[in-house]
Amino acid sequence: MEPTAEPTAAGPAATLRIWADDTRTPILQGLADQFLADYNVELVVEDLGVVQDIRSQVLIAVPAGEGPDIYIGVHDWLGALVESGLVAPIDLGAARDLFVPSTLDAFTYTDGNLYGVPYATENLGFFYNTDLVPEPPTTWDEVLEIGRTLKAAGTVQYAIAIGGDPGYNSFPIQTAFGGYVFGRDETGAWNADDIGLGSEGEIAGVAFMRQAVEEGLMPETTDYDTNHALFETGQIPFLMAGPWALDRIRASGVPYAVAPFFPDEGAPFLGVQGFMVNPYSENVLLAQAFLTEYVATEEVMQTLYETGNRPSAFESVLATTSDPDLAAMGQAGVNAIPMPNIPEMGSVWGAWNAGITIAITGQETPEKAMTDATQQIRDLIVGALVGMVNLPGSYQDQAGCGAAWDPACEATALTVGDDGLYRITIEMPAGDWEY
Repeated sequence: MEPTAEPTAAGPAATLRIWADDTRTPILQGLADQFLADYNVELVVEDLGVVQDIRSQVLIAVPAGEGPDIYIGVHDWLGALVESGLVAPIDLGAARDLFVPSTLDAFTYTDGNLYGVPYATENLGFFYNTDLVPEPPTTWDEVLEIGRTLKAAGTVQYAIAIGGDPGYNSFPIQTAFGGYVFGRDETGAWNADDIGLGSEGEIAGVAFMRQAVEEGLMPETTDYDTNHALFETGQIPFLMAGPWALDRIRASGVPYAVAPFFPDEGAPFLGVQGFMVNPYSENVLLAQAFLTEYVATEEVMQTLYETGNRPSAFESVLATTSDPDLAAMGQAGVNAIPMPNIPEMGSVWGAWNAGITIAITGQETPEKAMTDATQQIRDLIVGALVGMVNLPGSYQDQAGCGAAWDPACEATALTVGDDGLYRITIEMPAGDWEY
């Protein structure tokens, strides 16, 4: 779009409204004066708190015609947003070449359209204790061998631990053995009919973890705080963790570095944050112009990186990242697998995490645990497709679901009464929940 004339005494010709989080709001507000001067359009940026809080507000406000023109979000929201018609396609034009390709892939839906302008990424990194391990190992067998030697010397308790839900937090192990969640069709779109959690490679990855537990080289628990504390106190030489853990790891004083790769070329999941456009906005073209001309610049992307503690989605900024930890995570994430952005992913988390837990604790063999998990996921997906009446909301991960806002979770399916009304009764902890 071509800029308009200078602002007139009559005031701005239009208003462009953005919903952002508390970190990005002041950066975007800093663009307001220039945008007003160039386009005679007022830029209003509203702080909605943390990024995850924006999703629920979008789902409520946009259909009612009360939403913003632009909002910040995460790429794996696309399943719900696209299927509900709450996000508009974006044409980056020549600016596409400025972004890390995997970040554009993450914001591309199964229809082939791009629905976001990415600005930051997050994925696990491979941390190692530099006092115990001078150079990071290149294979998972080496990880166990190093841990085996250190444990025999009485230096550590374990080789490695899984710090959080095992599906996500051990994914680089699973992918190193050939495991995957969903395959892709001939166009590159996610294929929900191809579930890889019962595949030979997935079972091999889970069996590797079970072997490590049996040998005493990995704890059975995947508790986040417990296993991060093991690394921070020098009781394990290796840990997979994301940029969200950097503050606590740095504060612990443990000597560490982040490898720019995972053993055996394992790939973590990639999460991408970006800007999305409200399709009901009266200023869709203006919103796109703002994103491509004012946000997709090295200066703004550099500022977003500096305040966000996440690797940049902008090629030139990522290439000059000065923080060695974020630079290493960014390198390890170049070949990361974007978390599937299709609605069926909501049916995966609970069964996937449970299957791995059942396997590594020895309750079932890895083959049976992951085969059963795969069947549960198929059943959930089929249940959603044949007309399950559900109540997606922020409360679901407290009600027996694997994640919030999951339209395929059986635990929150409504049942129809004799009066034709659908109902559900759930015991919930005290709190504020949205649906």
